[in-house]
Amino acid sequence: MPELPEVETTIQGIRPFLEGRILKKLVVRDRRLRWPIRPDLEELVGNRRVVNLGRRGKYILIHLDSGGMLIHLGMSGSLRVLDEKADPQKHDHFDLLCDSGHIIRYRDPRRFGALLYTDGSPSSHVRLSGLGVEPLSGDFDGAMLARAVRKRNICIKVALMDGSVVVGIGNIYASEALHLAGVHPLRKCKRISGSGYHRIAASMRQVLSKALRQGGTTLQDFRRADGLPGYFSRELLVYGRAGQPCRVCTKPIRSCIIGQRSTFYCPRCQR
Repeated sequence: MPELPEVETTIQGIRPFLEGRILKKLVVRDRRLRWPIRPDLEELVGNRRVVNLGRRGKYILIHLDSGGMLIHLGMSGSLRVLDEKADPQKHDHFDLLCDSGHIIRYRDPRRFGALLYTDGSPSSHVRLSGLGVEPLSGDFDGAMLARAVRKRNICIKVALMDGSVVVGIGNIYASEALHLAGVHPLRKCKRISGSGYHRIAASMRQVLSKALRQGGTTLQDFRRADGLPGYFSRELLVYGRAGQPCRVCTKPIRSCIIGQRSTFYCPRCQR
């Protein structure tokens, strides 16, 4: 699933072709996404100017001169910048046609993403109302994380993936940050010290920042807006490396299932 770095990388890729442009036309081929695309959306957004793009959690926010849209990439969605004449392929569900002559094309094999409209600001959409803090903002630190989860009787990896606490963190970056912080993913929140929470928060910021610099993570379906893969997967410490030696201590990486998701950790480095 695309996580915060992949979503932010996508925004950076499509921004030069969409921001400040006239959205000439929306072409919808399949409305059956996570929430059905409303039948009048083409009329509502056609010939509107794109004022700016933003992000909240894993949602891409498209601010128009009147109203706006939200795009969620779901489990396998991607946005690509293509020439206006490029023929659609299987799983290409909608296009944003810009006055630049380019298409922003949405592909989603699993159709678990979303395209939503709002009459007001996308930032105020009801889908964003329950989201937690941004992990790269000044509001996110060890003290904030401890206040939010240390009394909960759940393991820390589940807490990090709870979007009502902190947004944009999925399976990959939760696993990576916990390894960097030296905290076992099964450790209960109430058994983590204050210094442990500070290490987790600092590690999360470090891992996400590095992934952003390198264009996201190449895993399964994710591609950047230019069609190229991200590169962070070349440096993953634990994720997807079960049985391989830890890059720090050489102990074989182990895996387990937490919250129905595969989790990877080093039994020596993480306690």
